[in-house]
Amino acid sequence: MLRVTGTCWLCERPLGRRVEWHHPVPKSRKGRETVAVHPICHRTIHKTFTNKELERELHTPSALRAHPDMANFLTWIAAKPPDFHAPTRAKR
Repeated sequence: MLRVTGTCWLCERPLGRRVEWHHPVPKSRKGRETVAVHPICHRTIHKTFTNKELERELHTPSALRAHPDMANFLTWIAAKPPDFHAPTRAKR
């Protein structure tokens, strides 16, 4: 079994047992690079932004962290343990 160590590309918390791979530039937009993220961070990125937004302006962690919706999420998740999970709901 592969064990990934380090920190989440987005929230910078230590990675837990479950790790997902995010394409900063979406694969559908010819992105090749992948980065390790928590599942909840990955789902939040994709529920909040379109692939077009990710490709054009939000393909770096600093750009994502600066967005108000993501900043609120990061403040909320900061004190949670690495394997924390909660349902991720789409915006209404």
